[in-house]
Amino acid sequence: MTDLKERKTWMGLLARAPAARLAGLMPDLPAHEMIRGPEIGTVMVQGRMGATGGPFNLGEVTVTRCTLRLADGTVGSGYVQGRDKAHAQRAAVVDALLQTAAAAAIRARVIDPLAADDRARATERAERAAATRVEFFTLVRGEDK
Repeated sequence: MTDLKERKTWMGLLARAPAARLAGLMPDLPAHEMIRGPEIGTVMVQGRMGATGGPFNLGEVTVTRCTLRLADGTVGSGYVQGRDKAHAQRAAVVDALLQTAAAAAIRARVIDPLAADDRARATERAERAAATRVEFFTLVRGEDK
């Protein structure tokens, strides 16, 4: 049985990965049967003001989802933002493969590089934000002692 927290992590990586990068890491897909072919829809995104504010509907986001079954019966799902059906299908295949005996190989070949890319993007974003940081300080004048 797959750990749900671990699956949540790899589903997030697959959803955030650029479609071309995922296609480069997983160019060939194994035989599979579509349960719910790649389909495009929208989901409502909720926002929250601050950490304690009440939720509010921010707007709709386009999402593509796909559910499929591998030849061995393992079911995988993929959800990606946008309208890229191939990206959703590839994410679903990887999700299914990560639930099989091939999980270690797929993790090394696909998930680990995507995790490294994700960390690099986060570091770059943090460095860009740090470059705009303003340091405020107070000077003490002699007569204020």
